[in-house]
Amino acid sequence: MKHLWDVPFLLLILLYLLAAVTSQVNPGVCRYPLGMSGGQIQDEDISASSQWSESTAARYGRLDFEEGDGAWCPEITVEPDSLKEFLQIDLRSLHFITLVGTQGRHAGGIGNEFSQMYKIKYSRDGSRWISWRNRQGKQVIEGNRNAYDIVLKDLEPPIIARYVRFMPVTDHSMNVCMRVELYGCEWLDGLVSYNAPAGEQMSLPAPPAYLNDSVYDGAVIHSMTEGLGQLTDGVCGLDDFTHSHVYNVWPGYDYVGWTNESLPSGFVEIMFEFDRIRNFTTMKVHCNNMYSRHVKAFRQVVCYFRSEADWEATPLSFSPVEDEKNPSARFITVNLANHMASAIKCQFFFADAWMLFSEITFQSDTAMYNTTLAPPKTALPPNIQPEDDPTHKVDDSNTRILIGCLVAIIFILVVIIVIILWRQVWQKMLEKSETFAYNHNQSSTISEQESNSTYERIFPLGPDYQEPSRIICKLPEFAQSSEEPASTSTAASKSTATTAVQDGAPHYAEADIVNLQGVTGSNTYAIPALTMDLLSGKDVAVEEFPRKLLTFKEKLGEGQFGEVHLCEAEGMQEFMNKEFLFDIPEDQPVLVAVKMLRSDASKNARNDFLKEIKIMSRLKDPNIIRLLAVCIYSDPLCMITEYMENGDLNQFLSRHEPEGQLALLSNAPTVSFNNLCYMAAQIASGMKYLSSLNFVHRDLATRNCLVGKNFTIKIADFGMSRNLYSGDYYRIQGRAVLPIRWMSWESILLGKFTTASDVWAFGVTLWEILNFCKEQPYSQLTDEQVIENTGEFFRDQKRQIYLPQPVLCPDSLYKIMLSCWRRNTKERPSFQEIHRALLELQP
Repeated sequence: MKHLWDVPFLLLILLYLLAAVTSQVNPGVCRYPLGMSGGQIQDEDISASSQWSESTAARYGRLDFEEGDGAWCPEITVEPDSLKEFLQIDLRSLHFITLVGTQGRHAGGIGNEFSQMYKIKYSRDGSRWISWRNRQGKQVIEGNRNAYDIVLKDLEPPIIARYVRFMPVTDHSMNVCMRVELYGCEWLDGLVSYNAPAGEQMSLPAPPAYLNDSVYDGAVIHSMTEGLGQLTDGVCGLDDFTHSHVYNVWPGYDYVGWTNESLPSGFVEIMFEFDRIRNFTTMKVHCNNMYSRHVKAFRQVVCYFRSEADWEATPLSFSPVEDEKNPSARFITVNLANHMASAIKCQFFFADAWMLFSEITFQSDTAMYNTTLAPPKTALPPNIQPEDDPTHKVDDSNTRILIGCLVAIIFILVVIIVIILWRQVWQKMLEKSETFAYNHNQSSTISEQESNSTYERIFPLGPDYQEPSRIICKLPEFAQSSEEPASTSTAASKSTATTAVQDGAPHYAEADIVNLQGVTGSNTYAIPALTMDLLSGKDVAVEEFPRKLLTFKEKLGEGQFGEVHLCEAEGMQEFMNKEFLFDIPEDQPVLVAVKMLRSDASKNARNDFLKEIKIMSRLKDPNIIRLLAVCIYSDPLCMITEYMENGDLNQFLSRHEPEGQLALLSNAPTVSFNNLCYMAAQIASGMKYLSSLNFVHRDLATRNCLVGKNFTIKIADFGMSRNLYSGDYYRIQGRAVLPIRWMSWESILLGKFTTASDVWAFGVTLWEILNFCKEQPYSQLTDEQVIENTGEFFRDQKRQIYLPQPVLCPDSLYKIMLSCWRRNTKERPSFQEIHRALLELQP
């Protein structure tokens, strides 16, 4: 009872044993980590083609581990089109693998190497290796965008393998490192291949149905040999075979089908090879029965069994009931009468012109263990071991008794879990009623422990999902002395990292981060290179807007490459998609901000402007300024974004006063404390969205937040261009312009801009809001003293100066600010946690 996770652990082991009897795989459920991060996969079962040093050997390629030098790293730089380097895992038995996870080498902030792309090869016997391809035939899998986040990728189709290799792929010469995990479950069917005639094409009105096995991983000429494919991918076809579970594929994709015209024998013969001799109870065949298309389930199946070298003389025959009333696809269960075999050959006889199968599964009780494949290491608890006699056969009556006992034990465990959870919830409710504590470090530790559970299942959330940063860009505990010169560069294309030597092996250089050059000559968003390539490679999702419908109102600012204008746009409602709603009548102009690139801008600035358009068109959040339209058919290039009627938050709050006697005497407009919290929560929500995309804003402040009706807030990026706020920026030797009073110490000293540095800036923004923007942050310090203060954060000798607690700020809110300004980035809260805490403060 001491550790609650021990109960689900036992429950899952019991369910595993129960599954050994039913043995039918479900890809949506078969999603457990197989032991790289949990340690069930031993060091000797992890190998690699090469290693940079002993500290980057294959055994360190475990997901979410920082041991050794932080990851597996190959000996040499990976070159384009080179697949010589690989990390290999031996699972010791066949597994059904539905998901993979990858991570780069972070090493506490010292390293920043990761694989932007990779391929997978797998083998069931260790001799024949197969390249994984997705359902569209693509081999390359998109990998990591930074060194610390875990990227999970569904394998569609899943693979059945004992050995798996991860092979980094690059489009240019670069250093890569990897940490990996495999997710799935043991392949209890034991099927290693099926041989069958190749699927055929059915002529339909338009287009034809292709009934071939498109994911078969064996040889396909006139027949399919020595492979597995769609009949074992866990996906059952729909009633109408011309439609599919998979988006954007051809008719008939889910089924493998044959016509009796091409098979004069009148049957389809499929041979199934297994990993060892098994005691087979049933075979389930998922058949289509769309008789209106002359498709029916088989009328008879005859199966032959081979346990040693020869086939049994007497076959098993089974005839299902013919159904011409219900066109639904269905499983037909064939009783295999406990035949012992390592291979089964079945002849399926036609009942009509066509026969279509989408899935075939086998159920077998425990039979013989074959010495060629070791039993799985994690399938049984420590106190349950296989019988010493390798030919021991489990009696059916014992199986039924076992099932009954397991069901009873599971029921008891479920009751215990419910009682424990109820007690915990009640205890938390009592604690919450006594006090509110905002302790990010504690909560993140708990959540990290829970998420590292060996038997945590990864449920499908989508085709591509990036796990949010649990450890946002960890920084090293610096070994260098405080007298070393600190870098003040902010717009470097590569982050500067400490170079260390361990066991004589130097750490790798950090990977690229792309910064978009804005029209003002400054960088606003910092975007991981792979993220930018993916987003900017898509077509622009906004329309061209006629320039003649724009009316100039005010110049908001200008810079090296362009200008930002406040304009009125007539008829903008006609150019907007249905997702975007204006609360302005269609006959009235809409207030917009127009970023305009100078006609004489450089080619690089022009390319960055077009990339920014493409990326901004993908940002869709209620608290982020949206790109409405563009003018790119002629010069000057323009992007048209929202502009809120009440201007920026800095000017808005400076014109208002807090509610109270002073405001009554001065007759000034007021903003309540609740509305201040509401606006802050909206900023946190918008930043939560940006951070989920790995976007780093780099200039979060009240000047870059716009205010609409009813205190609506949207985050923008043109504050830097306005002369009004020139005093908020510090110019370094006439080059970089930095908002140093909002920047974290690592951004100023090391040029590191991450989500964690945006969290720091949010703390300063929250401080501005609660001061009604009446005072500049650190107003008592000069710019040089602000930079000196960041050095105190770096040295961490308790001499750093924090922004003081505003008069209107309660202790709970000031604790949130202080948590944003913690020295170590991994101890700062995420925007998701900040947003949740701010919502809890509201009545």
